[in-house]
Amino acid sequence: MTSLSNEDVQKHFKTSKNTKALQKQYEKQRRRKLPTGTLPSAALDIPLDQYTSFVACLRSSQRVLALLGAGLSASSGIPTFRGAGGLWRDHDATKLATPEAFEKDPNLVWQFHRHRRHAASSAKPNRGHLALAKLAERKDFLAINQNIDGLSQRAHHPSSALVPIHGSLFDDKCSNRGCTFSSADDVTDSTVTPHKLPNDHAVPSASNAVASTATETLPQCSQCTSLLRPAVVWFGEQIPSAARDRIHQWLDIGPLDLMLVVGTSATVWPAVFYIHSARVAGARVAVFNTEEPESEVDDESLRLTDKDWSFKGDAAATLPDLLKEVVGRIPETKD
Repeated sequence: MTSLSNEDVQKHFKTSKNTKALQKQYEKQRRRKLPTGTLPSAALDIPLDQYTSFVACLRSSQRVLALLGAGLSASSGIPTFRGAGGLWRDHDATKLATPEAFEKDPNLVWQFHRHRRHAASSAKPNRGHLALAKLAERKDFLAINQNIDGLSQRAHHPSSALVPIHGSLFDDKCSNRGCTFSSADDVTDSTVTPHKLPNDHAVPSASNAVASTATETLPQCSQCTSLLRPAVVWFGEQIPSAARDRIHQWLDIGPLDLMLVVGTSATVWPAVFYIHSARVAGARVAVFNTEEPESEVDDESLRLTDKDWSFKGDAAATLPDLLKEVVGRIPETKD
């Protein structure tokens, strides 16, 4: 771990919003003769004690589990469609992502899906994605990915250390449960098939109307001629058994040291189960989210203790800063 010079410390204090508090924490660390390595970014105002204890845990951890949510991709321009502003053209976006919505109006659901697919194909992985991909190269690490945007894959996150439990925006499958047809696209391809988007003005948005499209012109299965549907896990559907089995097999290998909860409140199933499993396996928990974890929850495994951490802010900024002493510095991404 690199030692800090007095010049480094003073430079940091001059740029910090909480100069006096940070200087006091640093002096406390120095008196206790604990290594501080590199300082946390002044712009983030991460408490030095929290930074130091987390980094020490991360460096010593052998096995690390992560749960990735929509907040990880938010700064890449991917809408979360949750809470305030969670509408798409006056529709509740969460209600469009259901089997019932597709059965009732497949055209509307496909338009919504095309919009999301186009947004994902135009987005770039942020520093949070890149930091996690680097961590996967240095630890026995598994990331349970709830996101369907393909950005972790495009950040070169090793597939052996990534389980996409909700599928991919770029995959399709037959809506006929008796048919096994499916198709997968390259997530690095800017064209989106089978519903190609020839130019930007063809992309549905919140400001223009849904074009009326005949059902027979929607993507159809080449085997049984039923409608194709996005191969993602909609609300009310089960996570694929293959994904569940991979996670359980990895958890069964042995104890865990650390769990990262990134960009998600993790208060619904199966997120609750994964955090509970990590606790049982001995893991400490670090939360990276724009909101503080809920303090009043029924499940004790979801309550943070004084041995855990909560780093409030954009995960694309906090993650690289907290992981840098293990993965190295992640350069700022270019537009």
